[in-house]
Amino acid sequence: MKISILGAGAWGTALAVQAAARHEVVLWARDAAAVAAMQAERRNRAYLPDTRLPDALQLEADLARAVAHACDGEAPGLVVVATPMAGLRAMLASLPDGAQVLWLCKGFEAGTGLLGHEIARAVQPRLRVGILSGPSFAQEVAAGQPTALVAASEDEALAQAAVAAFHSERLRVYTSVDPVGVEVGGAVKNVMAIAVGAADGLRLRAEASGQLLDAPGLNARAALITRGLAEMLRLGLALGARGETFMGLSGMGDLVLTATGDLSRNRRVGLLLADGLPLAQILRDLGHVAEGVYSAPTVLARARAKGVDMPITEAVVAVLEGRLSPVDAVDLLMGREARAEH
Repeated sequence: MKISILGAGAWGTALAVQAAARHEVVLWARDAAAVAAMQAERRNRAYLPDTRLPDALQLEADLARAVAHACDGEAPGLVVVATPMAGLRAMLASLPDGAQVLWLCKGFEAGTGLLGHEIARAVQPRLRVGILSGPSFAQEVAAGQPTALVAASEDEALAQAAVAAFHSERLRVYTSVDPVGVEVGGAVKNVMAIAVGAADGLRLRAEASGQLLDAPGLNARAALITRGLAEMLRLGLALGARGETFMGLSGMGDLVLTATGDLSRNRRVGLLLADGLPLAQILRDLGHVAEGVYSAPTVLARARAKGVDMPITEAVVAVLEGRLSPVDAVDLLMGREARAEH
């Protein structure tokens, strides 16, 4: 299969490395100088410096040529958009009618509040579209560590193309017919990871100072993950998703990984907010996109438009906007009235 991966960040590069062992893969990056450096060194120093790029992996700085690799042949190839959510609209607009395309980005589009499938419907309604998601850190995928993903599309043939492209003995790819649920899970879990990171940061600070009284602990972490899953489910159902999707890889699986894994950028944002660092400094020092920061206000706006109660999301937005400290956010959540769990 001919595969074009548009975006040479950590995740796009990791998938390209794995797929290049079995398929003809082109990895596109916007920066021609970065492409030249990767070509010369066979490394992506900016994102995956410890991973060697296979000799068979082709590198490209020209977007049109990269797209043509997957779209101009007799057999249908696969385009994979590996940019942040902010770049998805432009990438979809660059593709020809009928192209098979998956995207890896997770979140709602800033400004419009649209999910990926909604953007595709507005920009290129004749594309064959889906999303590849699930609990996955790029570093582990690049290293060949066992990982499971889900390819979601209403187009069964496209989901099977994703399986053919990426399923292997170290990378399992399941299929789903619920792209809405998979996308909602991918968006909301990043917001919840910020919340859990902030609570864990407060716990670590309290442990370091010997002042554990009233500080969040592991009980609080479990509560935030569980109630965060409930918020994810409520919003997903309101947007037309299937409930069982949130018990799977792109729901509970991705939430647990992103909220607790040390490689999570969104969790890292929460930890540093608990340390009292300003958000602008955190994002500058992070060096990579933490989608939850940008998705949180949009998640909340979509929830309010649907009449969905999302108190943890509200608290995260208030902390990100500087209206609440992490300590006050925990107090606010714990002070809510008692209610039935379901």
